[in-house]
Amino acid sequence: MRTIIARRAGFCFGVRRAVEAARSAAPAYTLGPVIHNPRVVDELAALGVVSAETPEDIPLGARAVVRSHGVGRGTLARLQRRAGEICDATCPFVARIHDMAREAEAAGLPLIVVGEERHPEVEGIRGWTSAQSWAVADEAAALALPQMEGALVVSQTTFIEERFERVCAAIRARVRQPQIRKTICPATRERQQEAVRLAQKADAMLVVGGRESSNSRKLFELVGGVCSRAYFIEDAREIENTWFHPADLVGITAGASTPDRTIKEVAARMNDIEKQVTPSEEQQAETSATESDFMADVEKSMVQLRPGQTITGTVVQITNDEVCVNVGYKADGLIKKADLSSTDVKVGDEIEVEVVKVNDGEGNVLLSQRNIVNRKIWDEIMAKYESGEYVTGTGKEAVKGGLLADVMGIRCFIPASQLSLRYVEKIEEFVGQELTLQIIEVDKAKKRIVASRKKVLIAEEAEKKKAIWDALEVGSVVKGIVRRLADFGAFVDIGGVDGLVHVTDLSWGRVQHPSDVVKVGDEIDVKILNVDPARERISLSYKATRPRPWTVAGEKYPVGSIVEGKVVRITTFGAFVELEPGLDGLVHISQCALTRIAKVEDAVNVGDIVRVKVLDVNTEAKRISLSIREVLEDEAMEQMPASNDLDEYAIVDVPTPAVEDEPEAVPVEIPTAEAETAEAETEEAPVEE
Repeated sequence: MRTIIARRAGFCFGVRRAVEAARSAAPAYTLGPVIHNPRVVDELAALGVVSAETPEDIPLGARAVVRSHGVGRGTLARLQRRAGEICDATCPFVARIHDMAREAEAAGLPLIVVGEERHPEVEGIRGWTSAQSWAVADEAAALALPQMEGALVVSQTTFIEERFERVCAAIRARVRQPQIRKTICPATRERQQEAVRLAQKADAMLVVGGRESSNSRKLFELVGGVCSRAYFIEDAREIENTWFHPADLVGITAGASTPDRTIKEVAARMNDIEKQVTPSEEQQAETSATESDFMADVEKSMVQLRPGQTITGTVVQITNDEVCVNVGYKADGLIKKADLSSTDVKVGDEIEVEVVKVNDGEGNVLLSQRNIVNRKIWDEIMAKYESGEYVTGTGKEAVKGGLLADVMGIRCFIPASQLSLRYVEKIEEFVGQELTLQIIEVDKAKKRIVASRKKVLIAEEAEKKKAIWDALEVGSVVKGIVRRLADFGAFVDIGGVDGLVHVTDLSWGRVQHPSDVVKVGDEIDVKILNVDPARERISLSYKATRPRPWTVAGEKYPVGSIVEGKVVRITTFGAFVELEPGLDGLVHISQCALTRIAKVEDAVNVGDIVRVKVLDVNTEAKRISLSIREVLEDEAMEQMPASNDLDEYAIVDVPTPAVEDEPEAVPVEIPTAEAETAEAETEEAPVEE
């Protein structure tokens, strides 16, 4: 007779954690037994860990332990009101289902738990949602559910996977859009699968566990389905010699709530029975061959590992320094915290890892998550480099000759000459900044990259300038800012590109220098006259955005109005007065003074500011007649005394001057600007631009 003990037998991670927590918390109270194993419960009771049925059974201020099955939200609240200290030993896999129940509640979804309705784990899960919830253990219960549009479906962690699939199929007949989460504990699933494989080879099977243990009962159910001689026992005292034959291959498995020493006692008892039965050499050879075949099949069912291999595993335990991952190998894998790409991992998470060593000398598989992430990041960076795509980096340290930056976790060097379009005096200013970069050089062996920010800025400037050039439209009026003045015109920034307003396009009048019209920093409206993208030249006009002086001269300078102007030119027949740039009027010599003058200079000079009265405006002929004399006469009249004061003055008859003193008055025609031009061809008359 030969005996084989399943590798995954006895305490699972969650149960072992709960038992250790209860021992550490002693003396304490638990809500129900910590695990469904009488022997463990008795041992804990001896240490002062007492089981209570309800939170109210726990004395006020006492220490309480939440067992691995977990409790509902309401029960936990009651417990918090009673206990002075609470040690939560809820299995991480169960706690994850509690989170799902809360998410379903927040989304307004009903909750369906596939499991035994009265099991404490199922009751605890349903206690974490205020929405409708049901517990279904078989297809019949699932088909009895009401019709629903949607629901969240989870499983008791120890439920049989095959049965879970059948129940879910029935649920789909009642729920139109179910969200199914297979929350069966990976350790439970693997324990069940291994037990079934062992039972298929064995002549007899022993399932060790407490009779109140749900997972042990399900294990026995599975084993009994493939092995006709399956026995459910709580400890070694229940084993009977009559169950076995000399040639039997006996398999032993145990539920998650079975302590290691109970399994060892069962193995010792089977060893005693084995010694009492001495099989023949032929039987021994047959048994040995059977056992060898079984172990070979077990080995075949396990994955084969090699260094550098990438596999997916399930997190089964987390300590301060390491994360334990089940990768389907005969030994679990270990990841140092430093080799995790993210510390935000939980028990039950599936993560991708790389095999560093198959055996670290102590039988453990060394894994790394960071290696995979780094390799993926490097491949992504190389793809961006080959395609010329930009990357984003963060300045980390100013070093000699440039800046070190972090690009997706890879170190990158940016030469000082590639940091900006202009010389950078203080490289430290870029530390901590997020930078858009283009990779310009790669060292694949050392996994180092050299990047440029300058190339990105040049490309952005070119793109921006192209967009501006494409948007420019001849004839449109745009806003601009005067950036620079030259003798021949003003340079105006119209949104990233500069255009030139020639001096002749600054005003409708004469302009000696651009500063007479605009100054640096002025915001003005300009009209686009011409665009030459090839030569990057833009011709602009400022005067085109302003009304022509002669078009509004009649409204602006009505006949009879008195205005000020500047004498800009003197001729033999009169003086030209500038009312505004581009708009000159003529004061005939006869209108320059109150008395007759021989020449215009006797009354006014170039540059004088004079007050004139508008005599006539002819916009079509572009002529304005002005008078200084009438302004002077009006002022003289205003200074004369009122009529009732004339008595104070003597009235004197003034004799009419002789003919030789004053010739008879004859009509005088005031020369126009055109007449002046005809008379003096070399002189310049006002011309409309």
